[in-house]
Amino acid sequence: MPNVKFATILAKAEKHHGVDGVKAKLAELRRAHASLKQGDDRFLAGMAKAIFSSGFSWDVVEQKWPGFETAFDQFDPDKVASYGARDIARLMKDTGIVRNGPKIKATIANARFVRDIAAEHGSFAAFLKSWPASDQIGLMEYLKKYGSRLGGATAMYFLRFNGWDAFILSADVTKALIRDGVIDRPATSKAALHAVQEAFNSWAQETKRPQRELSRILALSVG
Repeated sequence: MPNVKFATILAKAEKHHGVDGVKAKLAELRRAHASLKQGDDRFLAGMAKAIFSSGFSWDVVEQKWPGFETAFDQFDPDKVASYGARDIARLMKDTGIVRNGPKIKATIANARFVRDIAAEHGSFAAFLKSWPASDQIGLMEYLKKYGSRLGGATAMYFLRFNGWDAFILSADVTKALIRDGVIDRPATSKAALHAVQEAFNSWAQETKRPQRELSRILALSVG
């Protein structure tokens, strides 16, 4: 259990940004929040965008995104899952995308992952809907184990930007969690990650806010 009530954290955010400023940023977050009501192709596209953006310029990936859509057959899981050596060679020559071999191969592997999950659950959206928000760490572990290159921050960004209610352990959120005694260093161990989850679950129960809003307020509370 966290030692700090979330009302105290919210007060710090409001001190830095003003009451109206915090409300405006949360309203912006709500407007940007995607819906889980999307096709399997959009989830595969979301995975690819998170993977290609990891360690690279988000702006460059965004600018090239129409090229990605064309190169990967609009991210149709069945089509991408069938890609072989010729397709990898084609993609490695395609200047319309970021030509990174391991990330291209990860996207193909994830097409098979999405296809298999959809076959079992009816759709990838149904799978995500069935996973409780109180166990984001468990979902991240699942994505890391069965997906490709979907660990850590990549998984968090994929979930957040594709409709699942995810917190993101950004630098500012991490600072806030350390400040408030939830963790004593960036959360990399299983014990630390579960401590973070426990804190978010407690604050969600206290405030009735979704995890994405709690995460944003934590970030705003550091300045």
